[in-house]
Amino acid sequence: MNSLPPYAQLLRLRVDDGGGEFRMVMPFHEDVVGRPGYLHGGAIAGLLEFAAFTTLARAIGDPAVAMKPITVTVDYMRGGTPRDTFATAEIQRLGSRIANVEATAWQTERSKPIAAARLNFLLDRPRALAPQ
Repeated sequence: MNSLPPYAQLLRLRVDDGGGEFRMVMPFHEDVVGRPGYLHGGAIAGLLEFAAFTTLARAIGDPAVAMKPITVTVDYMRGGTPRDTFATAEIQRLGSRIANVEATAWQTERSKPIAAARLNFLLDRPRALAPQ
């Protein structure tokens, strides 16, 4: 991801490809605080959405394909605390018109997620030019 959208920049998201796995990292800072001592749910949802978008974009490999979210469902499992938060995503289905992606966010232990999301995307692929 060369240029992050403004909301991703506000969240200070970064890509971590270390260990042979793609993941997004949201460092803890004041802009992601909700109630005192906890992360804002919108910041967590944003992290999950960017992880899903980036994973899908990498799998498609064509910047001309527009990825339009149809539904985004976030399940919050426990409160995010003042520390770095990580997210990965896995494509469940990648068709010609629809993609289904699941993303998970955690902090200290991957086996103890703080949130998970299911995202459905409409893929708008450019039409090939018809022969003249």
